[in-house]
Amino acid sequence: MPLSAVRTFTDPDDYAAAIRQETYELTVTERGEFTAKLTRIDLHRLWMQRFYDNLPRIFHIAGWGGRAVIAFRTQPGPSLLSGGVEMQPTNIVRCSEGQSYYRRSSGYASYGSMSLPVEEIAAVAEAMVAFDLTPPRDAMLVTPRPAAMARLQRLHAAAADLAEKAPEIIANPDAARGLEQVLIEAMVACLAHSEDRENGLAQGQHAIVTPLSPGGGGEPGATALHPGDMQGDPGCGPDVADVLPGAFGDGGPKRYLLLRRMHLARRALRQAPDAASVTDIATRYGFWQLGRFAVEYQSLFGESPSATLRRQSE
Repeated sequence: MPLSAVRTFTDPDDYAAAIRQETYELTVTERGEFTAKLTRIDLHRLWMQRFYDNLPRIFHIAGWGGRAVIAFRTQPGPSLLSGGVEMQPTNIVRCSEGQSYYRRSSGYASYGSMSLPVEEIAAVAEAMVAFDLTPPRDAMLVTPRPAAMARLQRLHAAAADLAEKAPEIIANPDAARGLEQVLIEAMVACLAHSEDRENGLAQGQHAIVTPLSPGGGGEPGATALHPGDMQGDPGCGPDVADVLPGAFGDGGPKRYLLLRRMHLARRALRQAPDAASVTDIATRYGFWQLGRFAVEYQSLFGESPSATLRRQSE
């Protein structure tokens, strides 16, 4: 059944958890009052999302298999990089199936995504334009014709407006089917008549940070990860030192890893059982100098680690 939801957030973890994706980890890279808005629309075959968040951040995204996914900016704004390549309002990122990558913003960001089952987009594209739209092996940046891109942007915005102001229309199966059809047509028109830049995102994918867990599952382990640890990671490639600074901003991988561990520690403090202590959680994430950890934490989150833990237990 078609459905939609529009939600606003002030907590980065809640925002990341609400996004439809297999794994979506968010690390805010500057202090401030975080706000975000997420619009999700599920039609019969087409899924779409629309995002807005206001602070510089890095998303680590691991996509699901079986769907062809595109992403594009919905408004101009500060720098927004996907896999190390700049996203512009005039282009579209075609993701490879089940891809893992990083998306970094230097300020507020507005962008959207759409996806169809792989077999569905292949069949539709073949029928409509006799063009193969099977997801690429490596992510690519495409530049549609301006009129086609403008139409996709307009329809995507109109669907989001319906989700917010008239969700009953999207919930109507017949209306949803008509909306879905025009969105699919607009999506195919953008992808089938475009300039492709293959491997642009794949080159940025050398900027992969080894998961904190020794098992590689992305969950934090007991040992802290430092930038030097990445040199031995086969996923990083031999030129990791050149690629990582561009992928993770001015602070480079060292700053990113510190912020990531701080956010993981905050999440653990918020979810900790009553018997947990700040010391236990801080050292679990590699913060051995507890005074320095408390100062950094206060500066980043506007409260002490003990205040976060105390609020959780109340």
